[in-house]
Amino acid sequence: MDSEPRSAYVHVPFCAHRCGYCNFTLVARRPDLVGRYLLALERELSWLASPRPVETLFIGGGTPTYLMPHDLAKLLTIVLAWLPAVEGCEFTVEANPGGLDAERVAILAEHGVTRLSLGAQSFNEQKLKTLERDHAPADIAAAVTLARRHLKSVSLDLIFAAPGEKLDDWRRDLRQALSLAPDHLSTYGLTYERGTTFWTRRRRGELSQLDEELEREMYAAAIDTLSAADFEHYEVSNFARAGHRCRHNEIYWAGLPYYAAGPGAARYVAGCREMNHRSTSTWLARVMAGQSPVDQRERLSAEDRAREMLVFGLRRLAGVSRERFARATGYELDDLAGHAISRHVAHGLLEDSGGRVRLTREGLFVSDAIWPDLLRV
Repeated sequence: MDSEPRSAYVHVPFCAHRCGYCNFTLVARRPDLVGRYLLALERELSWLASPRPVETLFIGGGTPTYLMPHDLAKLLTIVLAWLPAVEGCEFTVEANPGGLDAERVAILAEHGVTRLSLGAQSFNEQKLKTLERDHAPADIAAAVTLARRHLKSVSLDLIFAAPGEKLDDWRRDLRQALSLAPDHLSTYGLTYERGTTFWTRRRRGELSQLDEELEREMYAAAIDTLSAADFEHYEVSNFARAGHRCRHNEIYWAGLPYYAAGPGAARYVAGCREMNHRSTSTWLARVMAGQSPVDQRERLSAEDRAREMLVFGLRRLAGVSRERFARATGYELDDLAGHAISRHVAHGLLEDSGGRVRLTREGLFVSDAIWPDLLRV
């Protein structure tokens, strides 16, 4: 029997502009849609029928703090009316350093936000221009200072392997991030997603992807630098100081259920995965017409859910406990994926202690290539 979700995600699709590598659901420079969005969001959330208390709440985007202060306050009020935060709730809001001001941060704090996730990406001015970011390095420090005055936890996102980036450039980014004493860091290698302008520019030869070995060295530098600075490497891309793991993301990785609302938002409730339409205008039209905004729906079989839980679990550095896995899924790990696990152990990509299977350091570098093998029936 699936438990009632105790977590929720709300998607805010607005941004000042779209960066060339971004494939998220968003609309740029459309403040005229904010009022309709808030009406539609309130209507979609009302379909929950009654308020659903949550232990983790994440408002992402887009850029939620792109909203004008009065609209940001209204957004938070609407969300909390239907998804009230229980005592001790981790309440995260994403923000970009540019445009974040004292008034917006104060509004976040007044509504119980505990955690700010900042899309810093880099402290190198030229790299920020290459990534088509609209903030300057100084904006990051200013945003962290503002957040520190009101919020319990600050997280920074960083991107490595930008076109033309050198290993020393990336190491400098890591040092500058650490100098701001964040509570959490996420590091992501730049990807060229189909449909983005970076994908098109790479195919035209206007952008060059870095050599795989250099990307590997950059990821290794992140692991070593952040671990030496007392950050726990607890998931493939995520590092935290003690007590500052992202509890909301851990819900995803544990295969637990969660609510979601907004264009492109994905939910997992009662064993069913659903994703709302990625077009903001289509989502708006459907919701305001009283129609379901769901564009994709999938009910996973018990085996598929178990395999998915295995992959999510292996993304975490602690790995997967055989005993807990069997208790949670009804499947013995070795019956489900024993041959694949043995093969990756033989190649030095997984470590099997008997009670637990986890990625090795070598496995961390090629983890994305391991997952399809474990999902295959």
